Order: sequence, then C-alpha cells, then structure tokens
Amino acid sequence: MYDVERVRRDFPILRRQIHGLPLTYLDNAATTQKPRAVIDALSTFYEHSNANVHRGVHTLGEEATEAYEGTRAHVARFLGAGRPEEIVFTRGTTEAINLVAAAWGRHQLQPGDEIVVSELEHHSNIIPWQLAATATGARLRWIPMAPNGSLDMVAASELIGPRTRLVALTQMSNVLGTITPIAELSALAHAQGALMLVDGAQSAAHLGVDVKELDCDFFAMSAHKLLGPTGVGVLYSRWELLNQMEPYQGGGSMIDTVTMEGATWAEPPAKFEAGTPDIAGVAAFDAALTYLDRLGMDAVRAHDRELTTHAVERLRTLPGVRCFGSMDIAQRGGNISFEVEGIHPHDLGTFLDQQGIAIRAGHHCAQPLMRCLGAVATARASFSVYTTQEEVDRLIAGIHDAQAYFGTVESGAAALRR
Repeated sequence: MYDVERVRRDFPILRRQIHGLPLTYLDNAATTQKPRAVIDALSTFYEHSNANVHRGVHTLGEEATEAYEGTRAHVARFLGAGRPEEIVFTRGTTEAINLVAAAWGRHQLQPGDEIVVSELEHHSNIIPWQLAATATGARLRWIPMAPNGSLDMVAASELIGPRTRLVALTQMSNVLGTITPIAELSALAHAQGALMLVDGAQSAAHLGVDVKELDCDFFAMSAHKLLGPTGVGVLYSRWELLNQMEPYQGGGSMIDTVTMEGATWAEPPAKFEAGTPDIAGVAAFDAALTYLDRLGMDAVRAHDRELTTHAVERLRTLPGVRCFGSMDIAQRGGNISFEVEGIHPHDLGTFLDQQGIAIRAGHHCAQPLMRCLGAVATARASFSVYTTQEEVDRLIAGIHDAQAYFGTVESGAAALRR
C-alpha cells in the first residue's frame, strides 16, 4: 500500500510553515521538492568527490566520472533506452528540444517541409520550432484541441502527411494534464517518414515511460520535475540518429581532433555535451531516480489518479469554479487548471499563499492554449508523490475562503461544516 505519510517524512521542506501555517505545496508541475537523499547526494559529491569528468586520471576525477556516467546508465534504464550512449545530458527539457531544433532541424529542414505541433504545447515545444522554421523555410502545422481537452486525432491523421518531417508533441499537458496517445501518433509520423519528438517534462514524473513502447525518436525531460536538482535535463534519441546530427555547441569535451584548419567530433553523447556540465546535479539525479524506482512508477501513477479524481470531484462541487480539460481521469495526469468566477488567478494565488497554499497562476507558458480555452490565465494545482488528499481539501477550503473574501460565497470553514 502506498504510504504517503512515510514519503512526506523524506522531504524536509514539507515541515516548513508559510505565514504560520503548514506548507501545502501544489506547484509540482513547475518543480518538485527534493527528498533528503537527493539533498545529501548533492552535498556528498561536493564534499567527497568534486572534480571534472572524463579527463582526469586522479582518484577524484575517476569518482566524478563514475558518478556522472552511472547516472547516464540509470536514466537509460528508467526510460527503456537501448544503451547509455542514447542519453544526452542538457540543462533541462527546454535545452533538449532546442538541441534537436538546432542540431537536426536547421540542417535537415527545407522550404516546404512541415513540423506538426499541437495547441496543447508549452512554449518550449513551440518557439524552437518557430525559430527553426524561420531559418529553413519550413512551416508549423497545428493539431487542434478537441472540446474535452484531448487532441483531435482525426485532424492529426489529416495533418501528418507527406510533407511532415517532424511531429513534436507533449505527452502530458502542463495545463490540462491531458495524456496524449504518443504511440499512435508515432505510428502516424513514421508512416509518412517523419520523426517523432516527445516533450516529457510532465509525463516522466507521473507515468512509467518506455521510449521503445512509445516508438519515439526523441524524448526530452527535466530532472527537477522528477525530485532531482535544477539545471539538469535529458535528451533521449536513437544512437544512429544522434550520430547523424550536427553538434549543438562547440568547445571542450565534444571533439575528437582539433587543428588550425578545423575539427572532428566525438561520438554521441559527448558530441552534444560541450564544456563542464552540472556534474553534481547529474550525480544527485541518480538519487532521485533511485527514490522513484523504490516507490515504483505504477504506484506513483495510482497515487496520482486517486488525487486527481478527488480534486476534480471536489472542484466541480464549488459554485463559480470551472475546471478545464477532460473529466476522464484515465486520460489525464495530476495537473488541474481552473478559474474562479470574479477572482483573477493571480489574486487567488496571492490569497492562497497567505494560507500556506502554493499554486500556480498565469498562462503557464502556453499562451496559444490559453487562447483556445478563452482564458487569459488560469489557476493550476499540480501533484507529486508526497501530495495528500488532505492538502487537496485544504485547497478547496482556501478557494471557499477566497470567494468569501471577494464577496461571492460563505467562508470555507462554514461551507465544510455543512
């Protein structure tokens, strides 16, 4: 049985009080909190093994390299990759997608080629492709959102055609929590000779990911959304594809030979890891993956579904509250966006903060989706492995109190006593 209270004891920050009240942290889609094991791994690296990787022959250099490459192998297992060399470390999902847009897109795309994205995308999976399209003469085509917040798969099958070179889609919307049918979309892309890129920034923390089952060509994710440190990301791609791509940045570590006339490149993944990386962050990410391994991603997903079911049911009972996205819990993860009639999301977020409740408010770096929803901004609550149903109930009571404060309904305490 999933013991959320036992999990919570591993996260020191959850013992903090905000404005004299217990912290209720519901902003996990932005970044997750860190267990003690990750915090300790970070400090242990700096205290005992700090050195640069790959070039040193001394003990510290060998220890640092072992930790760094050990995490690479762990990520490969976590994602179901064929070999560790198919894992490139970046600064995050954003840089991973930009790497593909620059190292593949700007060299392979031509005028008239098409890049298919969707209305659900985060800006990080839009802007790199807009820049690549501008540079190459390619164009973006958009899969529309269906009325229930899912992708319009009929439109997708019509849009993905002979001119499509790349389909780049989120596996889980950071706004609606929508889980997209990536394997089906990969099949559509590959049938047209196109590649498939998956933005896994949200999904990797909520779903068990197997890149072979997804049949994707690229998968991007961030460590800090999987209980790990900030500043570390991952790009998965098939080694043969990485080997064909051009370098993303030039500098140390990514070369084979350098002369005054030119240079040749190291094999992947080194070709895409110029300069000194966040070695300590990568080493600590291993502890985060180990933590998730011990919980089990199936158990994480089940906990996520229980929370999402509870939250959606409670939010739908509130007067003047509109939930966005599908009500089918099987088709969504633990990101829930909503609006409260008469209260701007930023005002709601500020009010809830006074009660120790942390949510997100704004356009969530998804302005095209906001326009599709007919909203300038939304409030968003998002869950993680340590979130409890009691915290969801605290959010509901806080919304009641906000409505009372702004003059719409009775206080949350009174409403909950009924």
